[in-house]
Amino acid sequence: MALATADAQGDPSVRMVLLHQVDERGFVFFTNYESVKGLELSGRPRAALCFYWPRLHRQVRVVGSVERTSRAESEAYWAGRPYGSRLSALASAQSSVIPDRNILEEEVQRLQSLYPVAPPLPEFWGGYRIPADAVEFWQGRSNRLHDRLRYHRDGTGWRIDRLAP
Repeated sequence: MALATADAQGDPSVRMVLLHQVDERGFVFFTNYESVKGLELSGRPRAALCFYWPRLHRQVRVVGSVERTSRAESEAYWAGRPYGSRLSALASAQSSVIPDRNILEEEVQRLQSLYPVAPPLPEFWGGYRIPADAVEFWQGRSNRLHDRLRYHRDGTGWRIDRLAP
């Protein structure tokens, strides 16, 4: 999914991240809390998501607040990640400038020696949940007269609006 955040000045940033799960509590993904996205979400805990299926001419957009998952949820996800992915997450100060790739590869080798079986979940890594305030469904049409439905939280329920294309 595409994840959009904004920095302290309001400048937007968007990148692709892996959706881990979605349920009645929201959309969940995991990352380094000290990455650009993590720092932006810490300073401005709102985000937008976009899912796009070009062959189906469909898109879903989500907007909402952002909260961290519990430590237990992060630990459960971490334990299920491949060994190499856990080492990479530990080795990389995500989004920081590095002199070359060798520094990462050397750090991974060091961590392999230190944790030959189960690298521990670092404090700087975990999940985010985005409970949706609004969800928009878009169905493309060849004549550009697209269908758009926006579900928006309204008290304890949802209001549905049809939007002009």
